[in-house]
Amino acid sequence: MNGLISKNSLIAAASAAVLAFAANPAAAKDIVLGASVQLTGPVANTGRYYRDAYELAVEKINAAGGVKVGNEKHKLVLKIYDNQSDVNLSVRQYTQLVSQDKVDLLLGPFASNFALADSAVSEKYKIPMVQGGGASDQIFSRKFKYIFGTLAPASNYFGSTIDMMKDLKPAPKSVALLYADDSFDVSVGDGTRPKLKEAGFDIVMDERYSTNATDFNSLLSQIRSKNVDVVLVAGHETEILNFVRQAKSLTVAPKMYSFTVGVPSEDFRKALGKDADYAFGMTAWLPSADLKDRWFGDAAKFETEYKAKFNYEPDYHAASGAADVEALVQAIEDAGSTDPAKVRDALAKVKFDSIYGPIAFAANGQIDLPQTVIQVQGDKLAAIHGTKGAINPAKYPMPAWNAR
Repeated sequence: MNGLISKNSLIAAASAAVLAFAANPAAAKDIVLGASVQLTGPVANTGRYYRDAYELAVEKINAAGGVKVGNEKHKLVLKIYDNQSDVNLSVRQYTQLVSQDKVDLLLGPFASNFALADSAVSEKYKIPMVQGGGASDQIFSRKFKYIFGTLAPASNYFGSTIDMMKDLKPAPKSVALLYADDSFDVSVGDGTRPKLKEAGFDIVMDERYSTNATDFNSLLSQIRSKNVDVVLVAGHETEILNFVRQAKSLTVAPKMYSFTVGVPSEDFRKALGKDADYAFGMTAWLPSADLKDRWFGDAAKFETEYKAKFNYEPDYHAASGAADVEALVQAIEDAGSTDPAKVRDALAKVKFDSIYGPIAFAANGQIDLPQTVIQVQGDKLAAIHGTKGAINPAKYPMPAWNAR
């Protein structure tokens, strides 16, 4: 969140929004979508993407006449709580949304550990949840019927990166695989390890670190001593920022490093300035006019409207959040009902084009859009490998910090 805004003011604003809803309850025919999102706390900077994307998508759909159920049009209403980046609070809030607030359907939080816990509520109460904030394979391995996700499996996040690495010159050989100990990052590590081995790379470091870690000096010293060519890091944005800053401080510069998060984010690049240059990442979404839908027109228009409304650029988190709303609306219309069981069955069969990409859920409830390898190149984000239009040459190897 903006550093000029205090945590207390954000909590007050979120509380006011809930009170305003209570004072002006939805009309009987409105369709209420409920969510608990990180509006304050350590991951609020990413949590805001979901709140803002939900609001913009609902606004756009309502402006187009709302949701058609049978022969009637219904408006969408959002009810969002601030979970303050607390998993336990998030679970309680989702329980309140379905058991007390009686919302019709659910949208998700940010982060896999939240989605993993919160989806147990949707499963218990048999209320569909569509979420674009949790990618961990663990979320979708439990044979739950009411959880649907629009992020690709965490286990394949580095798949396109590894494919690209095989074509780099000079060819990298040694790899350090670092990942936090939460459900998303463990899934990334578990999926990346066999892919590296199959591609013939030598994994010289395979290290799990504590979530919200701030000190990477020991790991960076090992990277230097082992003369590692490529460093792959799965973690959250604040961890990645600390990693890059400490890498510069210790003058540790492998041939390449790539991160699961951060690189697509405007805030990440602003926070690091020129030190973000050469960093690789991945994204399942770029704002292409080729991605079309029935509400925004295309993803480029979505980006323009999003930035105009919220004064910052959307990344794949925002696009997946908007797609979550679109998926629920499409399923409601396909089912001709807001009955949770009927909407759930419609979601399992849904197939449509969104501003995020084609939406069609696999049997486990997850979609698998390809990851585009991206790299910070000066003041621009370049698409390098993995999808149509990813044709920019990689800036490789990364120079020493004092040679930039």
